[in-house]
Amino acid sequence: MRNGFSLIELSIVLVILGLLTGGILSGQALIRAAELRAVSTEYSRYMTAIQTFRDKYFAIPGDMNNATKFWTAMASCPGDYTTPSTGAATCDGDGNGSLSVIERYRFWQHLANAGLIEGSYTGVPSTSSTANLTVGSNVPRSRVGGGGVQIFKLSDTTPSTNLYNPTDSRHTFIFLGAATLMVGTPAALLTPEEAWNVDTKMDDGTPGTGIFYNYTTGSSTVGTCTTSASAYALTLTSKVCAPYIMATF
Repeated sequence: MRNGFSLIELSIVLVILGLLTGGILSGQALIRAAELRAVSTEYSRYMTAIQTFRDKYFAIPGDMNNATKFWTAMASCPGDYTTPSTGAATCDGDGNGSLSVIERYRFWQHLANAGLIEGSYTGVPSTSSTANLTVGSNVPRSRVGGGGVQIFKLSDTTPSTNLYNPTDSRHTFIFLGAATLMVGTPAALLTPEEAWNVDTKMDDGTPGTGIFYNYTTGSSTVGTCTTSASAYALTLTSKVCAPYIMATF
C-alpha cells in the first residue's frame, strides 16, 4: 500500500501557501506605504528644524556667518572633499540668506551641531564635483528607498530642462533614490502613481505647480514621470520620479 497526500491535505497546504503569499505581499505594501508617508514626515521635520534654528541663531543653517563662534572652525575653510570635518568643527557662511554650493552641505552640519537633526556631517561635497554627495556622510538618510535628502537653490533664470520649474528660486529639498549620487542627475525614487499620491496629500496633485515638483528622466520638461505639467504618467509602473519639494525660506 502506497502512502500519499489526500486531496484534503493538499488543499490545506495550498490554502496555507496562499495565505503566506498574501501576507508577504500585504506586508510589502504596508512597508512601501510607510515609506511614502515618510516623504511628508521628513519634509515637515526639516522645516521645523530650520525654523527652530532661525529662532535660536537668527540665521539660516549653512549660511550662518558666525557658526565658528559656536562650534569652532575647521582647519581649512570653506573646505572641500579633501578636508572634511570629522566633528562639530565647521565654517562660516556668508550670511546673504541664500545657500551657495558649499553652504548646502554645511546646512546639514549646522543643523546636526545644533542638535536639531540626527547624525554627524562633513560639511563638504564627497568628491571634487560640488554636486556629489554621499548619504549618511554629508547629507542625511531618508526612510524612502534607501536614499537621502539634499537641499539646494533653484534658479528661475537657469531652469533645469528636466524639471517643471517654479516661478521663483526658493530653496528646495530633493529626495534622492541612491546612497551615492549627484544632485544634477538624481536616481529615481517613486513611480508616477506614488508621486501623484504624495503630491495629492502634500500639495495639489500636479507635477508642475505648487510646492511639490518632479524631476523627469526624459530629455525635456515632459519626461517619463509625467505626460504634461498637469499630469503624471500613471500607466507606468516603474520608478521614474524624483520629487522636489519647495522649502518656505
